[in-house]
Amino acid sequence: MKKILSLLASAFLLAGCGTMGSSDSGNILGSILGSLGNENTVTSIADLVIGKIRIDQSQLVGTWKYHSPSCAFTSENLLAKAGGAAVAAQIKTKLEPTFQQVGVSANNTYFTFTQDNQFQAKINGIPWNGTYTYDPESGTLKMKSLLLSSTAFITRSTRGLNLNFESKKLLNILQVAGAMSGNANLQTISDLSKNYDGVHLGFEMYK
Repeated sequence: MKKILSLLASAFLLAGCGTMGSSDSGNILGSILGSLGNENTVTSIADLVIGKIRIDQSQLVGTWKYHSPSCAFTSENLLAKAGGAAVAAQIKTKLEPTFQQVGVSANNTYFTFTQDNQFQAKINGIPWNGTYTYDPESGTLKMKSLLLSSTAFITRSTRGLNLNFESKKLLNILQVAGAMSGNANLQTISDLSKNYDGVHLGFEMYK
């Protein structure tokens, strides 16, 4: 146990100094965190970086139900500066009350993607249907409809995938979905974006 704690301390010290931009240090931290094995709080470094792991369209096709909030970073360097996978888990924890306030749950929030580039979704029970284009190279998913268009960034999760958005885009989506209550809890999304450079926020989805 002392050895594990010592390795963790060393890994987070590296992350705090911004040295995890190298693949070696990232692999070390990912291996240590992965060995601890809590799927709710610990995710591999690659799964937290947009575009790091490619998911093709055939893997995207299907119905995905909301499970929990998600977050991802635009680069390994920004993830390292923020504090690594442990901070990503903290961000998800901070988002949970906001999503609960909005009313987002597995019962009323899902996305369905078809092979012919159509999508059907509900967020807090509010329908959102249209067409999409997906670029597996960058993980960019563009969804268009008559009322609302937005771009998501796909990353992998332990059991499914994540749809992450720029924080302002996610806030717009939640507002359109019936979150116009003026509750201060929604400010959490904007606050996280200001405090963590390069963070994208969204939904962890399971089939």
